[in-house]
Amino acid sequence: MENMMGLLRVHIQRGVNLAVRDVRSSDPYVIIKMGKQKLKTRVVKKNVNPEWNEDLTLSITDPIIPINLFVYDKDTFSLDDKMGDAEFEIGAFLEAIKFRLKNVSSGTIISKVQPNRLNCLAEESHIIWMDGKVVQNMVLRLRNVERGEVELQLQWIDVPGSRGL
Repeated sequence: MENMMGLLRVHIQRGVNLAVRDVRSSDPYVIIKMGKQKLKTRVVKKNVNPEWNEDLTLSITDPIIPINLFVYDKDTFSLDDKMGDAEFEIGAFLEAIKFRLKNVSSGTIISKVQPNRLNCLAEESHIIWMDGKVVQNMVLRLRNVERGEVELQLQWIDVPGSRGL
């Protein structure tokens, strides 16, 4: 990919208070999409507070394209049930990476992104310097569903030979 800027590692940490889609629980999994890329976590059986702790990695060619997140309930004999969706952008995160910080204390907040009507943030999202890397922690409130949030963390991966930031 000659237009690739780098890779975005999306660490899908966990779901919180997800909707029930089976008898008393759900079998949730997450799909993230950006442009033509589509990645999926494993299914966590019978749990509305699942711990995925999985890394999904997207190739970034156009930082303006939003990233969409979908949560589904895995069903065996029918179509999987929708459990909500969310969308987020990475513009502020990429701007923080451009600072190319050095010698900063781990845990230092570089920037904050506030929840508003245009994003799916459930709370203020911090972009921080952690262990020599810029990371962004997010709690996304799911849309089109009665309840549920997904916690994730973004981390940038520079790729040799890419056009970079």
